[in-house]
Amino acid sequence: MIRSNDILGLIHSNAYDDCLAELTNMRTMGSVPFGGRYRLIDFTLSNMVNAGIGKVGVLTKSNYQSLMDHLGTGRAWDLARKHGGMYLLPPFLLGESGSFDNRIEAIKGNMNFIERSDEEYVLMSDCNVVMNFSAADFVAFHEKSGADISILAKRGKVPAVKNTLVFSCGEGGRVTSAVFGSAGDEGLFSANIYFMKKALLERLINDAAAMKKKSFEEDLILENIGSLKIFAMEHQGFAYAIDSLKTYYEANMALLEAENAHDLFTSKRPIYTKVRDDMPALYGIESSVENCLVSDGCVIKGTVENCILARGVTVEKGAVVRNSVIMQDSFIGVGAHVENVIFDKSVVLKPGKTLCGAEGFPVFVGKGIVI
Repeated sequence: MIRSNDILGLIHSNAYDDCLAELTNMRTMGSVPFGGRYRLIDFTLSNMVNAGIGKVGVLTKSNYQSLMDHLGTGRAWDLARKHGGMYLLPPFLLGESGSFDNRIEAIKGNMNFIERSDEEYVLMSDCNVVMNFSAADFVAFHEKSGADISILAKRGKVPAVKNTLVFSCGEGGRVTSAVFGSAGDEGLFSANIYFMKKALLERLINDAAAMKKKSFEEDLILENIGSLKIFAMEHQGFAYAIDSLKTYYEANMALLEAENAHDLFTSKRPIYTKVRDDMPALYGIESSVENCLVSDGCVIKGTVENCILARGVTVEKGAVVRNSVIMQDSFIGVGAHVENVIFDKSVVLKPGKTLCGAEGFPVFVGKGIVI
């Protein structure tokens, strides 16, 4: 039986930053705020910790100051430990300057960390898929199937992410063939969560690096479908692959449906995040709030409908906010009107101003902008 303390977690925090350029200009994909209180990496980290994984390496590439501030020592995830714990792994390419260009180079650049780890297995994940899955069940699936590589997959519309694999599977979930999916097509697509023996990962990466190969999906997965036992486990339940600002908005708004929120935030597998001590939300006498997620520290004196409000948001008297995602410490002035927008952190909308996007196509306002 595979023990949880025999698994090394690896998280790619910068994967697919270009898909969400508006929000990753100053931060990694992993540190993008989500759901009012969380960052995208919180879901990946919590999935690993809930399975008992005690050593996690977070691979970074660029713009990771915000990520460092959020993760700290890993205490919020019980990863501030003398043995194991959380490791932030900045980019490193031997004999070269600059950063890595692909997943193979990212892993190769941190091979020293991987090789020196005592764990026998590796669970590797990106941060752009929002889900709460049982990593323990995933590991059990891998062991029962006798797989060399197990991949967590989701059935639905293929995200607009480069090199997304779509699988055809046989008995027990063994992958018989795979292709690169086209965005919007229906199929069983990879969530880019992999489980395998560490020695196998080391061999595959070293061989690929020696041959100057660059695509993890094409050169390590597609090429080995015939020679390795590769299995796909289908995730049942809420899962959203974020591939654009539109899908980011949709994933946030999906939390306003109770069924989705209960599936993602289940007491069986809590989602942990950095704690910010703040007062409870305050509601004015004339305020009206309907179908919203409101975080601590908010002050609401106006009307808010179908919104995600992060910590410290202020909605002044007479203001109307609908169908919007408002991030931390933003301010909406007296009599302002906001609809179908995404506000990054610390945005200020002055009194009486109106800002509206089209339904399903939100207007984005960058961090710290005053309108």
